[in-house]
Amino acid sequence: MSRSIAAKVGDMPMIVPGAAAIDIGSTMHMAAVNPDADDRPVRAFNTFTGDLHDMARWFKACGITSVAMESTGVYWIPAFEVL
Repeated sequence: MSRSIAAKVGDMPMIVPGAAAIDIGSTMHMAAVNPDADDRPVRAFNTFTGDLHDMARWFKACGITSVAMESTGVYWIPAFEVL
């Protein structure tokens, strides 16, 4: 990422600090939260039920109130049901 693009991204206002994002995959989900909420704001989770519950507990601990998911196919359904 070029320095000018990084500076512009850093200047963007945070609209919903309690929001998280998940990139849903068939074998792994990548989740991100507000960098002020956790020392490791981006984490990978497997797709088993226990892992989805771990992700939900992490979101709760970070004060997450809404989640945006990006997914293809039906892989979003188990995460949606757990959250």
